[in-house]
Amino acid sequence: MRKFVRNSRVVGMERFSGRWLASLFCMSDGYSLVFEAPVDYAKGLAFQRRLLAARQADLIPDTVLLMQHTPTVTLGNRGRDHYLLKSESEYAAMGIELFQVERGGDVTFHGPGQWVLYPILYLGGREADAHGYLFNLEEVAIRALHQFGVEGFRREGKSGAWTAMGKLAAIGFRLKRWVTFHGMSFNVENSLRGFETIVPCGLEGEPVTTLQKLLGNECPSMGQVGETMLDVFEDVMGRQLERFRAGDGLPDCLRVQAPPVD
Repeated sequence: MRKFVRNSRVVGMERFSGRWLASLFCMSDGYSLVFEAPVDYAKGLAFQRRLLAARQADLIPDTVLLMQHTPTVTLGNRGRDHYLLKSESEYAAMGIELFQVERGGDVTFHGPGQWVLYPILYLGGREADAHGYLFNLEEVAIRALHQFGVEGFRREGKSGAWTAMGKLAAIGFRLKRWVTFHGMSFNVENSLRGFETIVPCGLEGEPVTTLQKLLGNECPSMGQVGETMLDVFEDVMGRQLERFRAGDGLPDCLRVQAPPVD
């Protein structure tokens, strides 16, 4: 059954999003939080929405989440059912959850071995440049690929980062009250089986690839790729982030109560 995620409690993530949210207003422009183990998509989205509400209220600084997910297909606001090549019961039998979400873009797949970058950023009110932000997310992916010796590039009229073997990074975000959420997926060592059940990004006949397929045994670890993505993100976006891992908890510089998500 397709799921429309509402405001839900993030079980197992209470230290970050249940009773309180911690935020760092110190010597950085915000913080990043890396989840090394795959996160259930609904739980990750609920946490993301709480951070969004807190950022809109200026209760926390810019925040970047880096997650892997359990097998999930998501449809954005341009997604169409005919891009789904399986029935809901077939997806369920494969252990793949199905979600309709509010991000831009079409249909994509998330699973272990793929990083998903979720920036919760204030873009500057009515001067916010969504097209410039999209360009910058593409730039993050392209520069990260370059760090590993892979040529990444843009394609006219098709968002994301591409390589000679196909699309490697997909982008779909939403800007709400001048704050971004959702973001960019980056294929590292994930299976492409899930992509075979959809028309990725609604683009017929366009291949999808991973860093592992491009580099073989020379492919860096998930940890190395994640750190590189954050390094490049800071450079492209001009932000210095204090970095944390989910298992370490968040700092106690300032604790705030997140307002309800509307």
